[in-house]
Amino acid sequence: MKQPTLFIPHGGGPCFFMDPADPDRPHCDPIWQPMQDYLADIIASLPERPKAILLVSGHWEESRFTVHIGEKPGLLFDYYGFPPHTYTLRWDAPGAPALARRAAALLEQAGFPTGTEQQRGWDHGVFIPMKVALPQADIPVAQLSLRHDLDPQAHIAAGRALAPLRDEGVLIVGSGMSFHNLRVRGSQATEPATEWDEALTAAVTDPDPALRAARVAAWTELPNAHFAHPREEHLLPLMVALGAGGEGAATQSHHGTVMGWAISGYRFD
Repeated sequence: MKQPTLFIPHGGGPCFFMDPADPDRPHCDPIWQPMQDYLADIIASLPERPKAILLVSGHWEESRFTVHIGEKPGLLFDYYGFPPHTYTLRWDAPGAPALARRAAALLEQAGFPTGTEQQRGWDHGVFIPMKVALPQADIPVAQLSLRHDLDPQAHIAAGRALAPLRDEGVLIVGSGMSFHNLRVRGSQATEPATEWDEALTAAVTDPDPALRAARVAAWTELPNAHFAHPREEHLLPLMVALGAGGEGAATQSHHGTVMGWAISGYRFD
């Protein structure tokens, strides 16, 4: 069955694994609980269990789209200031080098110069949400980088190039945050973050696929755009997921508030 594509929030650092007594069991501050519950339900929400996952994270950028072709990636603990046990977490899912090479070939066919690498570990935009969604680590995962120029149109087009993977049992996931301004929180964030979230959701869920893509690509025209994303690397995975989503229905699959930030996830069927 054809898989949907997803844009998921991956939380803040290792926020779902803060219990030093049982670090492998998701345990978070109550403010993160709705997001944790959403991530934990992802696989059950799919039409069938995916054969593999292609994931693009807001924490990996290269000069050209690049896929990780390693068979057993390690973890890259690219967060700072958290308890010591959060730097010994494990998530031992296998890599998916065949899927990575297939994704690279599709991107090349669409005219995108594409690279491969196998040394970099999975960043926390991969292993933190996937450790919640896939605690058994039993589905192969391939990671795709963002392109460093963060061009919305290019990332939407890359998603379109990758869309055939959906018919091959592959779940395409963009992992980022719909709001990502760590300098503001609480009451100073609530009103502008909510206004941004409502405008972004209206654009993402536009029933006309062409208008949807155009409105999201023009994200800087939405209210409070640069307040929500002083730099847009956490928004660009949405562009890939939207492009791969094609003309299917687009829905808001998650909505919550964390530290005054309205946060959403989206699904494209």
